[in-house]
Amino acid sequence: MSALIDGESRPRLETWLAGATGATRVAVADEGTLGGGAISLNLAVTLDIDGGPQAGRHACVLRAQPGGGAAASGMKASISKAQEFAVLRAAFGAGVAAPEPIAACGDPAVLGADFYIMRRAEGIGAGHKVVKADQPQRGLARELGRQLGRLHKAGPDTPGLEDLPVPAASPALDCVHAYRDWLGDLALRDAVLAWGLRWLEIHAPPPGDLVLCHRDYRTGNYLVKDGGLTAILDWEFAGFSDPMEDLGWFCARSWRFGRHDREAGGLAGREDFYAGYEETSGRRVDPQAVAYWETAAYMRWAAIAVLQGRRHTSGEEPSLELALTGRMLPEIELDLLRHIHGLGLTASSPAAVGVETSGDADEERVA
Repeated sequence: MSALIDGESRPRLETWLAGATGATRVAVADEGTLGGGAISLNLAVTLDIDGGPQAGRHACVLRAQPGGGAAASGMKASISKAQEFAVLRAAFGAGVAAPEPIAACGDPAVLGADFYIMRRAEGIGAGHKVVKADQPQRGLARELGRQLGRLHKAGPDTPGLEDLPVPAASPALDCVHAYRDWLGDLALRDAVLAWGLRWLEIHAPPPGDLVLCHRDYRTGNYLVKDGGLTAILDWEFAGFSDPMEDLGWFCARSWRFGRHDREAGGLAGREDFYAGYEETSGRRVDPQAVAYWETAAYMRWAAIAVLQGRRHTSGEEPSLELALTGRMLPEIELDLLRHIHGLGLTASSPAAVGVETSGDADEERVA
């Protein structure tokens, strides 16, 4: 049994659920904490619902907003559980393979924390297991592209998403400012981070379409069963942004789990992922914009690693997982440098990503 659901809180939860689902009675069986996710608390629960439109037994997940955590450490990118539920509902309604949302609660008197309940999906989520197939998983990569394209059909005008913040001006520059804020004085003291932030400022693409982005769309955040996609998870960072941000994050080296020859999430080549995306999104993939957002992905992951490490070292939340994440910074910085070097642009170059720079004929350039 989890600390969140005990003998005192269970009757309150069951009463609230009966009202939320239109049932005459709901019994909740708590099956313990689920692994994965460093921001939210995930509990496996089974609901026995008597009466109402959802009568029956349902395997579900209760996602709660823990106290402290990332927000207390300075990272304010995660949205509230009410906002996350709205995103999940919009995604599910658009045909995205998101878990079916059941009900959301913002009353702290029920469990002492905001939470929502969604249907539980089956499958393997661990990235190192998902990518271990001997042959490229081209079908899975393409399907993940299709799913992302469906998600990106939603935008600021989509009903139910009115409470999600909209970037003030430029999504790219908003991200740079956020990363600098998360890093604090380390953004000045660490030469690689300072250089990366400056590079992102100089090469920021102009504002374009704003779509609903998952913002953590990667291998490790979806479930696979018998080679097929069953669910896309972890929606706590969702928000409106440049659609190429999600593609850059998915393709970043950090999420290939050692299969660096398969640039689309360790599954297959980018062409399969991109083709699936174009099939459902109604827009062409801009490889140069994806290259920019992949650079941003390394900076963002570096900032998150720093914050996760601080949660441990501050004594706020002692955790081996958080401590190990904090120690990943050098590896992430190496990936950042390797990526920018491959683009052939310097932090002081006035050229946009994808535009050939002036210089010697043998200088590296972006195609």
